[in-house]
Amino acid sequence: MNGLHLIADLYGCRAASPVLIDCEHLETLCVEECRDAGLTPLGAYFYQFRDENGAPAGVTGTVVLAESHLAIHTWPETGDVTLDVYVCNFSRDNGDCARQVYARVIAALNPSERVEHEVTRGRLPVEA
Repeated sequence: MNGLHLIADLYGCRAASPVLIDCEHLETLCVEECRDAGLTPLGAYFYQFRDENGAPAGVTGTVVLAESHLAIHTWPETGDVTLDVYVCNFSRDNGDCARQVYARVIAALNPSERVEHEVTRGRLPVEA
C-alpha cells in the first residue's frame, strides 16, 4: 500500500471557465488530466449541488483510478476547492504521475492562495 497522497486547500480560485459550478466540465478536466499523466481511470462520480433557486452551485467528485483516486470538492461562493490525489506505488512508482495531475488541476483552478501537504503512505522498506 505504499503510495503518495497530495492534499491541497485552494482559496480564491479564478478558473477561466465555470469549472467550479459545472459538474461535467470539472469531471472532464479531472479524468483527462489523470489519463494524460499516465494513470488509469476506472470510473468517475461527480455530483452537482444546486442552490435554493435550482441554479448550479458546488461540485463534489471522485475519479477512481487503478492506482487509487482523485477527489475534489468546490465552494464557488467563496472560490475554494479541496483536492486530493492519492496513488499507490505497488507495481511501479506513480509519484510523478500524481504530481503532474495535481499540478495541472491546480493550474486550471488558478487559486490566489493554497495550503498543501504531501504524505508518504505505507511502510518504508527496511534497510538490510
